[in-house]
Amino acid sequence: EWALQVDGHTDTRPIASSQFPSNWELSTARASSVVKYLISRGVPADRLVAAGYGEFRPLEAGTTDEALQKNRRIELKLTNR
Repeated sequence: EWALQVDGHTDTRPIASSQFPSNWELSTARASSVVKYLISRGVPADRLVAAGYGEFRPLEAGTTDEALQKNRRIELKLTNR
C-alpha cells in the first residue's frame, strides 16, 4: 500500500501574521494546499499525507535571497504505509 507524503518547508525568516503565526503553520498550509489540489484532481484522499517542517530541514544554508528561495518548497515522497 502506497501513500504520497507532501512535505511543506519554509525559509528561516520568522513569520508572525494572523494567518500564519509561525513557520510551522505556513509550511503545513503549503502542504495542505497541495493535498487539496491532488484530491481535486482525483488522487484518493486516503493515500495522501500532509506534513509541515517549518524552517528545520533547509536545502541551502545561508541567508542570501537564493538560499532562502530554495528553502521555500514542497517535496513529494512516495512511501508505504
